[in-house]
Amino acid sequence: MLDFDEFVLRVSLSQETVEAWVVEGWLRPRRTEQGRAFSEMDVSRVQLIQDLRNDLGVNKEGVAIILDLIDQMHGLRRTLRELCDAIGVQPTELQHRILAEVRSRRPILLKGNDEP
Repeated sequence: MLDFDEFVLRVSLSQETVEAWVVEGWLRPRRTEQGRAFSEMDVSRVQLIQDLRNDLGVNKEGVAIILDLIDQMHGLRRTLRELCDAIGVQPTELQHRILAEVRSRRPILLKGNDEP
């Protein structure tokens, strides 16, 4: 974890920019007894934000939407991983029944269409 000053140096941003991005919710440092702490994930988010804004020309509202969608995707992946882990500890017969139920809910593909 990086404290505020270490983070600012690491990502080569002004303190004002980091503060603004925290207010926007683009960065979500943890609160500790020593103050805010930034993770490697926050460092990666800064790079993504810079790529979106500088390289792709995405505006402020677009960045917020993209980050929200990415956060949702990560949350869904975490939930899916937890669900798979829970299913994995169930008896084999139950695992097969769950898999069969999942497969039965997939739409039937028309001839000539590739599976997703």
